[in-house]
Amino acid sequence: INTNRPLEPPSEFIVKVQDINDNPPEFLHENYHANVPERSNVGTSVIQVTASDADDPTYGNSAKLVYSILEGQPYFSVEAQTGIIRTALPNMDREAKEEYHVVIQAKDMGGHMGGLSGTTKVTITLTDVNDNPPKFPQSVYQMSISEASIPGEEVGRLKAKDPDIGENGLVTYNIIDGDGVEMFEITTDYETQEGVVKLKKLLDYETKKSYSLKVEAANVHIDPKFISNGPFKDTVTVKVAVEDADEPPIFLAPSYILEVQENAAAGAVVGRVHAKDPDAANSAIRYSIDRHTDLERYFSISPEDGYIKTIKALDREEIAWHNISVFASEVYNRHQEAKVPVAIKVLDVNDNAPKFASTYEAFICENGQTTFLLQAFITITADDKDDAANGPRFIFSLPPEIIHNPNFTLTDNRDNTAGIYVRRSGFSRQKQDLYLLPIVISDGGIPPMSSTNTLTIRVCGCDSNGSMLSCNAEAYILNAGLSTGALIAILACIVILLVIVVLFVTLKRQKKEPLIVFEEEDVRENIITYDDEGGGEEDTEAFDIATLQNPDGINGFIPRKDIKPEYQYMPRPGLRPAPNSVDVDDFINTRIQEADNDPTAPPYDSIQIYGYEGRGSVAGSLSSLESATTDSDLDYDYLQNWGPRFKKLADLYGSKDTFDDDS
Repeated sequence: INTNRPLEPPSEFIVKVQDINDNPPEFLHENYHANVPERSNVGTSVIQVTASDADDPTYGNSAKLVYSILEGQPYFSVEAQTGIIRTALPNMDREAKEEYHVVIQAKDMGGHMGGLSGTTKVTITLTDVNDNPPKFPQSVYQMSISEASIPGEEVGRLKAKDPDIGENGLVTYNIIDGDGVEMFEITTDYETQEGVVKLKKLLDYETKKSYSLKVEAANVHIDPKFISNGPFKDTVTVKVAVEDADEPPIFLAPSYILEVQENAAAGAVVGRVHAKDPDAANSAIRYSIDRHTDLERYFSISPEDGYIKTIKALDREEIAWHNISVFASEVYNRHQEAKVPVAIKVLDVNDNAPKFASTYEAFICENGQTTFLLQAFITITADDKDDAANGPRFIFSLPPEIIHNPNFTLTDNRDNTAGIYVRRSGFSRQKQDLYLLPIVISDGGIPPMSSTNTLTIRVCGCDSNGSMLSCNAEAYILNAGLSTGALIAILACIVILLVIVVLFVTLKRQKKEPLIVFEEEDVRENIITYDDEGGGEEDTEAFDIATLQNPDGINGFIPRKDIKPEYQYMPRPGLRPAPNSVDVDDFINTRIQEADNDPTAPPYDSIQIYGYEGRGSVAGSLSSLESATTDSDLDYDYLQNWGPRFKKLADLYGSKDTFDDDS
């Protein structure tokens, strides 16, 4: 019977899986990057690489990993137990080789045969150190610059090569010697690591044609570890040639001050300016005056030698200094031009006599007042337009003919002033109210100049203190009549009345003027009169019948008088010119046809006058040419009664009856 019961009690079995070496070592990174300074000592640590093994180390499958270098020898080595990579060669040079690729292997089972292994790649870069001094690729540099160059202009560039990079390769330049130290300078362009030679002062080809410079290039940063590799600098010779340039002329002086006497005759020599061509060619110089500085044309200059002369006389009292500018240019190259200021001083000549400093007018008291007998009643002084050397001191005196004047006397104070005194008292306005005193004034010039000036002296009424009250000679007359205030009031009224009348007349004219303008401009009032009756039968200017018989018509072309044809009109074929003896009707029809086909006819209406009325007129013909052969019912016997003036017509029209009777 199947009871599903176990025949035996359950048993427990332990199965242990034994590890085998089936996993190779693996590095933490597939690629490693490391840096080490160039020229490092042997054994310098670069980087440590490590690997791991998934097998159980108890059974010895990965009990020990061993590191070895597969690629990168002989430059680097690796410690077998730790995986530390170290330099293997001394003085490795970055400038020779900068980057190295090293392959490291890790093997389990202590590196014995049958062990598994894994690899990784390590990129090692040598970092730069300043172990190379700068070097110029050549020993001498040749440069050139024009003498016309200005300071700061670049002359040339030079470069010292340094294989180091970064701050280890920085180079600075200096001029340490040479005859051009004062003329040139050098700066460093840190972007290109070049030395830039520049001009420091102006050059002159005629003075010195070349310069020599000794330039030094040195590292900015120096590593003391490699000081033995020095010196970390280099020198080179720079030769600079100065090129000749066409320079403008140079005046011998930066400015000129010349002198000339005033009133000198035209053509007087003032002085000379001189310029020369600094170039080796020594071109001829031509001089001229800048007329913007001599608008009045006082001076001229000799174009060949630079002598300045006057064109007209100068007046110091009008212009004491003349400031002009003179140009100097090369004869064969007018663009090469120089300019110099010239100041011309006009020297004074004693040509002006002294005069009163102002208009003097003095007064004295009448009626025996003696206020001014002991003191001057006026003090005068003078003025002279000439320079101080020809002006003061002034000498005052009375003319010789009135030196014994009984009324007044003069005293020279010897300080360029003079006092006027009265010699008597008792002046009277009624006898003489005005005195004119001539005074002679002389200056201290050589030769001296003098003039006679007139001093006006009025006799006035004064109070007891000598103060002036009135200088009017008519004062006594006015006291018996109207006072001064009354006269002024009367004059003021008259002036006001005159002003009112003038204003009234002015306003009246202004009111009328618009009406007159309106009437003149009103076109409705313009009447145009025509009184030309015409000349009747005797008027030969209205129409010239000879134009119908123009001989030009024989040639087939009659020019129009109202326009000028732009081209000749050729008659159309089939139209023949009408002879002069043709009937007028045919003549006019021919001309009408020609006019209709004339391309030179104007595009506007043109009035044409014809002397033929045409046939078929209701009124009939007024011509008497065919009267003898024309039947007429009119009786013209009344013409016999019109007098001798109509006798010819009476005979013509009366001949019909006579002719019939005879027949």
